[in-house]
This record gives sequence, structure tokens and C-alpha cells, in this order.
Amino acid sequence: MTSLHEPGAAAGPRTDRPPRRRVGAGGRRGVPLPLLLPGLLALAFLLVPLVALIIRAPWRSLPDQLSSTEVWQALQLSLVSATAATAVSLVLGVPLAWLLARTDFPGRGFVRALVTLPLVLPPVVGGVALLLALGRNGVIGKWLDAWFGITLPFTTTGVVIAEAFVAMPFLVISVEGTLRAADPRYEEAAATLGASRFTAFRRVTLPLIAPGVAAGAVLAWARALGEFGATITFAGNFPGRTQTMPLAVYLALQNDPDAAISLSLVLLAVSIAVLAGLRDRWMTGT
Repeated sequence: MTSLHEPGAAAGPRTDRPPRRRVGAGGRRGVPLPLLLPGLLALAFLLVPLVALIIRAPWRSLPDQLSSTEVWQALQLSLVSATAATAVSLVLGVPLAWLLARTDFPGRGFVRALVTLPLVLPPVVGGVALLLALGRNGVIGKWLDAWFGITLPFTTTGVVIAEAFVAMPFLVISVEGTLRAADPRYEEAAATLGASRFTAFRRVTLPLIAPGVAAGAVLAWARALGEFGATITFAGNFPGRTQTMPLAVYLALQNDPDAAISLSLVLLAVSIAVLAGLRDRWMTGT
């Protein structure tokens, strides 16, 4: 009789079946052909236009194309306006995300749907809506013009407003998701120690959700940098004042295709840099 202290005595009944081999989700065994071919076709559909942009780029004349005054004005305006629009999105969007994630009020689901509406709304329609709201004869714009002499359309400030309108939902969604994933018990513990809700948010919650805020800010900045439809509708296309890089690409495509390709390469490089900044969030497997 085998002692319980002998090796293998407590291992249970032995079987002759070989252990099962677990195939990871990324394994290549058993890939069905009806899924492989459309997947490769989709990959080619997304990558071939970008590769064509790189192949057809006028590399020899690229330094001259990018050194022109118009290009630098458009690039500078794009960077400044996108950064300002991101700052506006942070100041207004983070509190809105906190309200959607941490408070209960009637119609919260409807408000969330309205917040995400600019994501699916055609940008030109957003520009028309901004004109009707903030134009000189708009619902709010006429009072701004009459009381304060402030005119927003076709100004650099109008560029920032148009970009913030389309970019803020990206930040709100990112921050709200991070807030929902964060444990609210830390805030409750801070409240039991005498901290106000704002102090708990500033000292406890905000450091916890900082990665989500940073990711949302990067997405909002990239979206603002590439905004076209709402900008040209609400702010126009005036060189040195409202002409951003996407507008410069559109204008150059009609007169100088090489310049349009050169400007597109700059925006492509910025987009790649944004993805590189988000690689820990989106570009790594789990």
C-alpha cells in the first residue's frame, strides 16, 4: 500500500490521455480562408493609399515646398489652434466627463448621446450649426456682437471654436471611460476624512485618471489638427488667419499637387507620432 507521503500518491488517478495544447488567440493554426482573404484585402485597402502617398512624394523638392511662408503660416496656425482647442476641451470636457460618470440626473443617457453627436455629425453640418449659433446673426452671436463687439466667424478664434467642437467628444469619452473604471471608494475615503468633493477629485481622482486624460487630450489634439469641414464653414480659408494645414492641402491640390503631397506628408508624420504616443494604450496586445 502506498503511503500518502510518497511522491505521486496525492496526484490523483493517472490517465493516458495527452495534455491539451492551448492555442493562443494570435495563433495561426486553423485560420479559415474566407476570413484570411478579406482581412488581407482590408489591410491593403488601408495601407496602399498611404504607401502611394510616400512613393509619389516629391522628395527632391520637399525642402523647398515646406520652406515657403504659406506652409509655415498654415503649420504654425494649425499647431497653435489645435493646442488651444485641446486646452478648451480639457477645461470643459473633464468636468463634463466627471458629471456623466459620477452623478445621476434625469436624462443622463440623452445628454451622453448629445455629447457624442459631433463624432457622427458631418463636420460641414457642425460648421453650419456654429454659424447659426455664434454668427453675427446667430442665436448667441448677435448678442456677443451687440453687447461686447465680439465677432467669432472667420477669425482665428473661430478656428479654435470649430476644432474644439469636433474634438472635445473624443476627450470626454476617453475620460468618462477611465472614470468608470476607477474605483470610487478612494473618493469616498477622502470624503470621510473631511475632503470636499472637488478636493477629492483634484487630489485623488485626477491623479488616478491622468493616463486616460492624457490619451483623450492626444486624441482631441490630433482630431483638431486634422479638422477641415467645420473650420472652412465657420472660419473660412484666409491665409495667415484661418488657413490651417488641411485647408492648405485642399487649396494646393487645385493648383500645385506636389505642394499638396508635401503638406499631406507633414500631417501623416504627425498622425504617426500620435499613434506612437498611444502605443501603450492601443498598439500593444493583451
